[in-house]
Amino acid sequence: MRLLTADASVLLKWYLQTGEENDLPQAAAILVGLRKGDFALRQPPHALLEVAAVLVRERPSSLGSDLAEIDAILAEAITLDAERLLPRALQLSLALRHHLFDTLYHAAALETGATLLTADRRYYDKARHLDNITLLKDLRA
Repeated sequence: MRLLTADASVLLKWYLQTGEENDLPQAAAILVGLRKGDFALRQPPHALLEVAAVLVRERPSSLGSDLAEIDAILAEAITLDAERLLPRALQLSLALRHHLFDTLYHAAALETGATLLTADRRYYDKARHLDNITLLKDLRA
């Protein structure tokens, strides 16, 4: 079983799909792999809240079912305590000059030996010299 940390840019691909995105097959493969038990998630505590904040704006008509589905997926994940992640996430945020919510995902991956999956090219470009990060489009499932 492969350990993954999926940031909001990946989790949201299951709900916000446009024809312009070239990494939708990889996002779908992650969802299938989670359901089959090929992957296990290690997530920061704010993952559901960050996804909900976007879904309430972008998909209000299906918010209830979308949140129930993502909540069920994240319920199977191991969610790490903020206290455990905060020191490393703050260090990453300062070093990379990047938003703390993004570095919390990376800290979760680093703390657990998981691979951070992101579709956020801006964060990836800042953090790719660090361990445990892969762009979703480059994922080999």
